[in-house]
Order: sequence, then structure tokens, then C-alpha cells
Amino acid sequence: MNDLNQIMNEITQLTVNIENNYPELYTFLDENPITIPSEIDPKVDLAAYQDYLESLKQLLKHHIEEHRIKRENEGV
Repeated sequence: MNDLNQIMNEITQLTVNIENNYPELYTFLDENPITIPSEIDPKVDLAAYQDYLESLKQLLKHHIEEHRIKRENEGV
């Protein structure tokens, strides 16, 4: 259970970081396909939380990289 608590804490911290520092990205969290179950009674296990955490990390990483490239192209 300790692993689940750690993952949940990371998800919470990352979500708060996105909400506070990247509000333009925060609006997309509800649209993230990982949050929409494709089955009638989905089982949420440690792997599902880990996948969600990784998807949040990738979303933020991609957002930061895209803005870095945009700034470089604009000469800022």
C-alpha cells in the first residue's frame, strides 16, 4: 500500500503544480483519455495509477518542451 500512497502523493503534487504554474494546461486534465474508463466496471489498481502518473508527467513535459521551442523560434 505504501507504493500506492507514494504514487497518489506524486499525482497530487504534480496536479497542484500544473494547476498553479500551468493553468492553461490544467483545463486539459479532464480530457485526458486515461481518466475516461472504456469498461463498465473498471478496476483501478496500482498499475492504473502509475500509468496515470506517467501520462501527467508526459503531458507536462510535452507542454514545457513545446513552449521552449516556441520561445526559441520567436527569439525570446
